[in-house]
Amino acid sequence: MLQTSTLQFLKQLAKNNNKEWFDANRKKYDAAKADHLQSVQKIIDEFSKTDTTLSSLAAKDCLFRINRDIRFSKDKSPYKTNFGAYINANGKKSMNAGYYLHIQPDKSFVGGGMYQPDADALKKIRQEIDYNFDAFKNIINSKKFKAVYTKGISKDGDVSLSRPPKGYDENNPAIEFIKLKSIIAMAPLTDAQTTDKKFASSVVKAFEALHPLIVFFNNALES
Repeated sequence: MLQTSTLQFLKQLAKNNNKEWFDANRKKYDAAKADHLQSVQKIIDEFSKTDTTLSSLAAKDCLFRINRDIRFSKDKSPYKTNFGAYINANGKKSMNAGYYLHIQPDKSFVGGGMYQPDADALKKIRQEIDYNFDAFKNIINSKKFKAVYTKGISKDGDVSLSRPPKGYDENNPAIEFIKLKSIIAMAPLTDAQTTDKKFASSVVKAFEALHPLIVFFNNALES
């Protein structure tokens, strides 16, 4: 579980997103980061019993930096107001499908899939869904998956093309998924859940429900 002080730090950072405040509160940041790190490592250690590709993965290779890239952004706030971790066999820099944990007061969530893959990867994913649509449907319609990801595959925001990609017909049974530019599933986490002693187990359960989909995607990428 996370300490309530970790969420409190992120709340304070959201109100004081500047270098002066951050430098003055660096010890609090270091403590919150360490808390997040140990939490992610516990999740990896537990979940690697299901996904054995993660057995030698270190949490430090999955965590994103707190600093924002503001070079091309109108928002010049220097720091993210969340802790994020992308978990797969090759860590956060991998382009493979994986699992994601987002910690942010009142906005935490767990999930994963393929987020904004490059053109080659997206082409392979679309082809796999097209060729093996029954298997894909069985995964996302399973009781285990739907029990956690109640909204199914996310269609929020600008994640879908207005027209079918080249080579696909509008009448294709899988077209609603083939048109997606990101194929992810997410489930919200309350602050009470993130600070509960069963937090790691809850995240592991969510990852277990997602595991068949991750395998489906990564098999497609390796073909």
